[in-house]
Amino acid sequence: MEFKDYYAVLGIEPTADEKTIKTAFRKLARLYHPDVSKQPDAEKKFKEVAEAYEVLHSSEKRAEYDELRQARTRGQGFGSRNGQADTGFGAGFNTGSDPQADQDFSDFFNSIFGPARSRNSGFQGFRDSHHEDVNRHKGRDIEMEYPVMLEDTLSDTTKPIEFTIPYSDLQGQSHELKKSLNVKIPAGVSDGERIRLKGQGAPGIGSNSASGDLYLHIRLVPHPLFDIEGHNLIITLPLAPWEAALGSKVTLPTLSGKISLSIPANSQSGQRLRIKGKGLMSKNGRNDLFAVLKIVNPQTANEDVKKLWSQLADKASFDPRAEWSH
Repeated sequence: MEFKDYYAVLGIEPTADEKTIKTAFRKLARLYHPDVSKQPDAEKKFKEVAEAYEVLHSSEKRAEYDELRQARTRGQGFGSRNGQADTGFGAGFNTGSDPQADQDFSDFFNSIFGPARSRNSGFQGFRDSHHEDVNRHKGRDIEMEYPVMLEDTLSDTTKPIEFTIPYSDLQGQSHELKKSLNVKIPAGVSDGERIRLKGQGAPGIGSNSASGDLYLHIRLVPHPLFDIEGHNLIITLPLAPWEAALGSKVTLPTLSGKISLSIPANSQSGQRLRIKGKGLMSKNGRNDLFAVLKIVNPQTANEDVKKLWSQLADKASFDPRAEWSH
């Protein structure tokens, strides 16, 4: 299995801090997001970027990944568990042409970060949630992570998944059962929520034994523009100084399309504008989107522009630090 260099995917150094990681992710996610990108292989590249961010922004996952990465540079290979090489077995989601049904992470990711790894069997991404002395003939419950994009949480959606279940028969022989299902993802599903599919886990041992259940752990894929605050969304809105000072109308992206937003005159950096009904779904309906204003100055200016800024400075008689003199 090919080793993935997540630092190279994001174009950052292994010493990068959390802010650098997030900035790099947002830059690349805007470039490759399937809804807006015109780049070749944008969907594939977006998933690679999201996978890298999923690992590196988590201190726990990053520490484990760094340990494997360092072992690899010492020529020790990677992905070993109790002296046995990982099989790379993971939650094998459908990789068809439907972009909304193809939001899985790679086998490399699943071989390391399966949600509940079975360290003795060599199979990754699954676990036996029963004690051996309780209901031992019932099939095992299977748990797997299921990535969902924010856009897909706004309404009920049905998505195909494919996965393989390891199980043992009465003689102790190991087998694999391949399954394909259409799964209903309810509107308003949240990160960390667990969806139970009764009887879709490992088969029971014996003809009259019940099958276990399948549990999907929902993981919301990080969005290039929006942060999540409860069921509200947050977007940083860059403004030119004159847009903030004079007021303006700007085009603002939302999960359900672009809207026109009025910026009041004399707006301040850090000010939050509330857009009702453009957040995530909750039990009470759709929540809100908040645009956080960020005043951005031009990086360069010619002599004419500098002259105008100087005239403004002379005429405005404005001291932003006046409070310090009291």
